[in-house]
Order: sequence, then C-alpha cells, then structure tokens
Amino acid sequence: MEAENQDNNVIKAYNMLLYFAGTMLLYEPSEECVADFWTNDILKKLPVSSSNPNFIKAANQLKDSCVDNTMCGKNLREDYIRLFTRQVLPLAPPFESFYRKEGQINPDIRQSSSTDFYKLYGWESKFKAKVKDDHLAIELLFLTRLIEKYMDLDDIPCRSEMGKEIRRFIDNHILSWVPEWNKSIQLNSNTLSFKGLGTLVLACTEDIFSLFDPSASVGNSNNSLKN
Repeated sequence: MEAENQDNNVIKAYNMLLYFAGTMLLYEPSEECVADFWTNDILKKLPVSSSNPNFIKAANQLKDSCVDNTMCGKNLREDYIRLFTRQVLPLAPPFESFYRKEGQINPDIRQSSSTDFYKLYGWESKFKAKVKDDHLAIELLFLTRLIEKYMDLDDIPCRSEMGKEIRRFIDNHILSWVPEWNKSIQLNSNTLSFKGLGTLVLACTEDIFSLFDPSASVGNSNNSLKN
C-alpha cells in the first residue's frame, strides 16, 4: 500500500508539471508568471526526479534559465511570440496537424483525431472558440483530466482500463509528434526557459507513458518524489 501511495503521489507531481507546461504554451508569459516560477526558483526544484535522460536534461535547462531576472520576462515574451504565435511562420507551431501536414510523422499512427478522443469522454475544451483542439496545451490539459479520472477510480479493473487509455492518448496524440516539435524548440528557442519547457513536455509524457505500463510493477518505477 505504501508503494502504491508513493506511485500515486509521483503521478500527481507529473500532473502538476503538465499543468505548468500547458499554461506556458497557452499564455504569453506575464511578469507574475516569471516571479512565481523563475524568480522564486520553483523550477529549480522540480517536485519529482527521474532517471529519464530527457527529464534530467529538462531539469538542468530550467535550473540554468532566467539567470538575469530583470530581462527574463522580456526574453520569454519575445521567444514565445517567435516560437508559437507570430503571424508569419512561427518557428515551433504547437499543433499536431502541422507536423502531420509537413509529413514529419507517419499519419497512419493516429487512430482518430484528438477531438474524437475528447468526445469519447464527453470533454470539450473551454478554449475551443479560440484555440484548436490539436494545440499541445489543449492535449496536455485533456491528459491531465484523464489522469485525474484515473486517480479518482477505486476499482482496479477500471483503473487498469483507464491506464491503457492514457497510454493510447499519449502514443497517438502526443509522442507521435512532440519529439519533432521539441527538436524545433531546441533549434529555434533563444531562451533556456523554453528549451527546458520543450524537453520537460517530452520527458513527462515519456515518463507517464512508462508509469502506466501494465507490465510495470507498482513501486518499481525509476521516478520518485523529491524531499
């Protein structure tokens, strides 16, 4: 039971990181954001540790980012616009459809659209009128909802099925294109902050995919909470 509780707490910690990443992708960084996450060093003390090389890289990138607090907010906002929102050719568009359109991933991997997956669970993004369903922030938000649903289930067979659905969504709609998106981030970002964010999204979804592997034994993961 103690090992199971530890695993549940690890999953909650990853979910918190997914919330953070989704927020950073959805909104242009504000001064409050910089103060909360960088100036107060929250991102230098991630709540979970992992042996995943991508997670270790993300932690180091974030730890070394925003060394100049007076310029941090300005640099983040400029990078956000360059990477995600500028009208002429954003350098790392956070949309699944872009990478399928560009032929950078195999379109046969996808079983259904992300919208179809959302409908399966009766979920609709509250940002639907402004942000497309295949935006990475929306996909991460939906993933956190699936994980919360998993955490609320007491029935072991139901939990097992939900775990399979979490892996299916990650496999079909995140890990099928986020590695290519992250390559664009690493190549084009001017800040370690967004490089760290890109690597963090990749690492967290890789780790969650592994944590929900039905062949993995409870308590034997390579992930743990930090003290």
